Amino acid sequence: MITKDTLNFLEKLSNNNNKEWFIANKNIYENELKNVNIFFKSVYEKLQKIDNLENIKIFRIYKDVRFSKDKTPYKTNFGAAFIRKKPELRGGLYIHIENKKSFVGGGFWEPNAQDLFRIRKEFEIDASEIKSIINNKEFKKYFGTLQGDEVKTAPKGFNKLHPNIDLIRKKQFLISKSFDNEEVTSLNFADNVIDTFIKMYPFFNYMTEVLTTDLNGISILNKQ
Repeated sequence: MITKDTLNFLEKLSNNNNKEWFIANKNIYENELKNVNIFFKSVYEKLQKIDNLENIKIFRIYKDVRFSKDKTPYKTNFGAAFIRKKPELRGGLYIHIENKKSFVGGGFWEPNAQDLFRIRKEFEIDASEIKSIINNKEFKKYFGTLQGDEVKTAPKGFNKLHPNIDLIRKKQFLISKSFDNEEVTSLNFADNVIDTFIKMYPFFNYMTEVLTTDLNGISILNKQ
């Protein structure tokens, strides 16, 4: 489980985000990292029983600051992504552990140009199914609205007055659920994470069907 010690360490790191402090507290970091990694791997094992995952990616705490205005050297969170088996399955799942800012998320962070165009064309032709999913009462209870960056007006080749333009102009398709510190450190947090992921699957299943078929609904998997 995630402990209060882990969140306390991340809070202190946020307040002392410099190399000197981190080196002085590296033994504490390594202990917390070990514990969090055990948690991430336990979630992976549970999730693998209901999904088909290629691997788990546990993110490093060290930041790449070459192209960032924020030059603090360390992330103030622990994070892990669960990669679904492509090309049959699409969508990524993610856990973010941070003091007062933890969340479980999923979706399509950086779809390539081909996938993005295919999704937009689907929404242009018929968005009734995706609207049914994201307007579902339980979906909205867990995730609120569909999130993600979007273009300001309309992508090239699409009508800015199209009735589904709010979906068409998106560049990312993301959903997430926040958890407070008490929830994160509870004994059943891992089960709550799995339950949250399960609630994402209608969205994943729909998007997977879109991305594995052409506009006529014919599978493209045997062509890849």
